[in-house]
Amino acid sequence: QVQLVESGGGLVQPGGSLRLSCAASGFISNINAMAWYRQAPGKERELVAAITSGGTTNYADSVKGRFTISRDNAKNTVYLQMNSLKPEDTAVYRCNAVQSRVSGLNASYWGRGTQVTVSS
Repeated sequence: QVQLVESGGGLVQPGGSLRLSCAASGFISNINAMAWYRQAPGKERELVAAITSGGTTNYADSVKGRFTISRDNAKNTVYLQMNSLKPEDTAVYRCNAVQSRVSGLNASYWGRGTQVTVSS
């Protein structure tokens, strides 16, 4: 019941910047948190950044000081500002949302992902 669409990926040189967007639509009430994950070929998916409904943020150590997650409730959109990009940031970035349900269980939704490539 929640649809997530990412955008903003692309090819950049090391040291460059990108801003990813994740637009949520559908039944978007009671979303507890939204997050950005990434997965590079041959590697496990990892949490990059997360933001709760209360505004608390969490970052992977590898991106602290370089990435910033934010939200715009009016637009139902979450952003990931990525600065000082490194080749090791290359991955498919996916948006995730966790929604509380009346059953007491949480539902997890995923976007299809957007490719970020950092290369000279």
